[in-house]
Amino acid sequence: MPLIISLVKFAVNVVLDLLIISKVHVRSHKPTLNRLETTRPSIKALKILLRPGIPPFVESAIRNALYLWLISNIVSMDSTYATAWGVFNTIRWGLIMVPVQALEQTSLAFVGHAWGAWRRIIGVQNLQPKAKKTNILVLTRPALLSLIIAVIIEVPICLFLTYFGARPFARYLSGSDEVADVTAMMWRTIDWCYIFYAMSTMLATVLLATRPRWYLWQSLASNFLYVLPWAIVCQTANLSADRAWTYHSLVFGGSLVFSFVDILIVDALWTWTLMTGRMKLDVFRG
Repeated sequence: MPLIISLVKFAVNVVLDLLIISKVHVRSHKPTLNRLETTRPSIKALKILLRPGIPPFVESAIRNALYLWLISNIVSMDSTYATAWGVFNTIRWGLIMVPVQALEQTSLAFVGHAWGAWRRIIGVQNLQPKAKKTNILVLTRPALLSLIIAVIIEVPICLFLTYFGARPFARYLSGSDEVADVTAMMWRTIDWCYIFYAMSTMLATVLLATRPRWYLWQSLASNFLYVLPWAIVCQTANLSADRAWTYHSLVFGGSLVFSFVDILIVDALWTWTLMTGRMKLDVFRG
């Protein structure tokens, strides 16, 4: 799957380069000088992109800082425990999450385009519009479709690896039966939570593509209300490898479920404020 995604990205980049930038053009398309000029990087374009890029940057910095704090606690356990966690993440994030990440980027692109088209229709000067149900459906449809596809992919993989594949795969990666047993235990305990992560990721694209600051607020709520308190507990509880997973499973698995509930609430608030005209949109900068 990663190879297929990389090949598709490479092919699309080649076609776009030939279509827009290169002197050798595909088919009959001949870009004008003005079109070529507008595709060049500029300070003005950077300033336009910088403003909506700040909230996800801050969100990522805080989330990863808390994650590294938790990882330092895991690494302080014995080598088998720490290695098993590394193998778990290699399987989960290095392989199985690739389709979810691809769907996330797809949803972001289509929701963002739908949002821009809708703002053009209502007029960019209208900063407190009142959306209809049909508008909400058009705006959220890419995210909902991505959510459905993600669930269809994630559930069978989760079940297969939980009951059949996690331990053999971990044994293959680590070369250790002991590490494989611990990895399989971790997988059985919290891997189902990643189905909630896949769903919350797709729902979060609605906020990230339309109101980046809302995306930041919901992430801060999840991290400060759930992850941070548990990170403090893990740091101060003098955990041993025998009982550490009880706490770590509540942190990592519980945070995914908590984030799903959090994003449901914020998305519902986003829908309500947009349909009632209570949402104040950002000034358009182009």
